[in-house]
Amino acid sequence: MKRCSFGVLRLLFCISAVGFLFSCKSPQPEKNISNPLKTKKVNTMSMNVYQVKKTKVSSVEIPWESAIVLKDFSYPWEDDNPPELSFRALYDADKFYFKYEVEDALVLTYVDTNDKMEVVNSERVEIFFQVDDKLETYYCLEMDPLARVLDYKAAHYRNMTFDWEWPDKELVVATKKTANGYELEGSITLQSLRDLGILKGNTIHAGLYRGECVKLEGDKAILRWISWVDPKTPEPDFHVASSFGKFILE
Repeated sequence: MKRCSFGVLRLLFCISAVGFLFSCKSPQPEKNISNPLKTKKVNTMSMNVYQVKKTKVSSVEIPWESAIVLKDFSYPWEDDNPPELSFRALYDADKFYFKYEVEDALVLTYVDTNDKMEVVNSERVEIFFQVDDKLETYYCLEMDPLARVLDYKAAHYRNMTFDWEWPDKELVVATKKTANGYELEGSITLQSLRDLGILKGNTIHAGLYRGECVKLEGDKAILRWISWVDPKTPEPDFHVASSFGKFILE
């Protein structure tokens, strides 16, 4: 698993980059862009569905404008509206590409030894990948604005293997500061998604989340939890099957 600057990621995509925040870190635990396409939110047996469009990454840029913009995020455990947060994804013959755009007036990250567990006490966005309905195996990516990644394997309930890492060179994550917050962009090889049992045919079961860090005192963070899917749990909890939706690769 590789973390790079936004510029290096764009170089891997064969395009140039300007003004990106570099942060190559060793792995680390738990918006508004005009687009004519509307978010597709389909209810199939109470499951949220996001359509991932196929693209061809050119030598110029990733055509993010062709991706469906997902903005259906909420505070499931609060009676309030969250700040702007959007997600979009594309895929080609080799990779799954994703991008978060986050509104955050004060981006807070905890850094000491730069251990991957420091992501737990930092602002972050997350993607969880489900392998089976009972969550006997699932994989988690918690990614902060410094491009640090807490990647781990887990089993229900909350049996986490933090020394696990995404297969080497199969995951790339990069970040960029913006006037209103930050962007996080990444790519994952389709082969690694298949090998891990995540991509089955044209379907991926995934959860999309944000840990909004609103206060940081030393290594103690206060977080508000944002999710694409409301898991309907009494307390904040993404480690349940009801927090997952479905990606369909068109």
